[in-house]
Amino acid sequence: MEQNSPPNVLEEQLRECFGRVAWSHKTHEKCSDILNTRLNRIKLWQIILSAITTTGIIAAVFGESKELGILSAVLSFFLTVLNTYVKQYDLGGLAQKHADAAVDLWNMRESYLSLLTDIRSGCVESDEIRKHRDNLQESLLEIYRGSPRTIAKAYKEATKALKRLEELTFSDAEIDAILPKALRKAETNGL
Repeated sequence: MEQNSPPNVLEEQLRECFGRVAWSHKTHEKCSDILNTRLNRIKLWQIILSAITTTGIIAAVFGESKELGILSAVLSFFLTVLNTYVKQYDLGGLAQKHADAAVDLWNMRESYLSLLTDIRSGCVESDEIRKHRDNLQESLLEIYRGSPRTIAKAYKEATKALKRLEELTFSDAEIDAILPKALRKAETNGL
């Protein structure tokens, strides 16, 4: 196949799309993880501040410590601010939306990968490739429309996961370890 033939140009475009979808998928996964971690920390602080405030109020009421009452009032104020933040921003719901977007993007990523595989195997014609590409693009647009915006920290973590930790790549040995013996590459190469 010549360098600029239609299937080759289409393949290059689809490879770009695959890369962007893979990156978006990982970014939404990381965003969900970050927001869930943030939510869990906030809930822990809510419990801690509630316990300290309650203990301080009980000690102030039944004891003679005015300072403990003042400290309890200050902590109660911080707890109110924290509760207001949690009420205003539904971190759990937002994390779930990112997780849902990641699942949808995973499916798109696999669809792009399958199409690229079909192109390389030579079993699809240019018209069929274009039609499939356009359908994937429409589906992807709907996913992006319904997805929340990601945060810079999630993008940085996704970059680290994909580039340095190679979270989407596997060695032949790693794949062989989870496949049945009949499907292992090492087994068939040795025959």
